[in-house]
Amino acid sequence: MRSYLDFEKPVAEIEAQIDELRALQTGDSAAAIGEEISRLEAKAAQALKELYGDLTPWQKTQVARHPERPHCVDYIAGLITDFVSLAGDRKFGDDEAIVGGFGRFRGESICVFGHEKGSSTDSRLKHNFGMARPEG
Repeated sequence: MRSYLDFEKPVAEIEAQIDELRALQTGDSAAAIGEEISRLEAKAAQALKELYGDLTPWQKTQVARHPERPHCVDYIAGLITDFVSLAGDRKFGDDEAIVGGFGRFRGESICVFGHEKGSSTDSRLKHNFGMARPEG
């Protein structure tokens, strides 16, 4: 289930209506309900576009801190092929808060470095809640 920010409540209500209609969609009324779902989806997309077109500075901060926002490892997994991760200095330690390595983006060889804080409790502990250390 998706989590919504405070200012996204109108979109959340529309998407809840869409979910209810999808649950009611059966053989006889499928066409009529399908049209209503399409209308509501367009309305939700328009409302989302209007909301994100004029965000206040605090709303931008909320979006940046959203718990379901993609992390560095998500972008690497989705965009980079043949990724080879680099590690620390091999004598002292490795900093899990910094993710880096070589890979291919659209066929071009690249080097990627990013900051990772983790998405679950276990991964947050592993990545030290995104706080880098000198060994990184």
